[in-house]
Amino acid sequence: MQQTAKHVATAQTVQKMKSGVDLGHWTDVEKIVLSCRMLAMESHSETLAGQITIRGESGTFLTTPMAIGFDEIEPRHVIRVDESLNVIDGAGMANPAVRFHFWVYRRRPDVNCIIHTHPPYVSALSMTGRPLKVAHMDATPFADDCAFLAEWPGLPIADDEGDIISTALGSRRSILLAHHGFLAATASVEETAYLSMLIERAARNQLAAEATGPIRELDPALAKESHDFLLLPGVVKSSFAMFARRALRHYGGEML
Repeated sequence: MQQTAKHVATAQTVQKMKSGVDLGHWTDVEKIVLSCRMLAMESHSETLAGQITIRGESGTFLTTPMAIGFDEIEPRHVIRVDESLNVIDGAGMANPAVRFHFWVYRRRPDVNCIIHTHPPYVSALSMTGRPLKVAHMDATPFADDCAFLAEWPGLPIADDEGDIISTALGSRRSILLAHHGFLAATASVEETAYLSMLIERAARNQLAAEATGPIRELDPALAKESHDFLLLPGVVKSSFAMFARRALRHYGGEML
């Protein structure tokens, strides 16, 4: 049997994903709803602590209103706000913690979507004061790409916290916030939601493994190779579509 080099197999896979995978077709508003619902299924929205934003036109942002849980968001709930949290379109008010998202958007022109939540396992890991470790293939999307803020700066509803969190995030796609939760910030809704789903699983696996003893992290070069593959657009979009279909089955298509 002829062996196939990894770079050749990767190129073949990328080509096939361009036409052979159902990636779904949703508007930005529908992607917000789907992201919220898939995250709610993973207990990312047990309280009001959690936000999703999408960069819009003319300094505006799409987000969800205060007091509407991720598990009940529908397209009619999505609002558009400006950087002062004034509602431009829609009804209700934005979660005041959305303010710290704006610091990331200002410093990262490559970022178009941010998700911040306090899911159970990420929250538990954040309480230990330890960063996320890449010791399993499924955690490699965070290899050298997940920052760590070791000290809690306080309730993130003012500018100081936004400055601190955005500085700590730097150029990475995600950050574990000690005594708090996480934030994912990428160029697309699909990638941000995908990482948000994966980081909770990574935290869960790390805590379970550490309960049995020390864990061994992956070889950095191999982790980087896996990181780059698992963050290919085709992999990201097909993963989002899978999670979205799962949410649609769970909640019913009428949510859109």
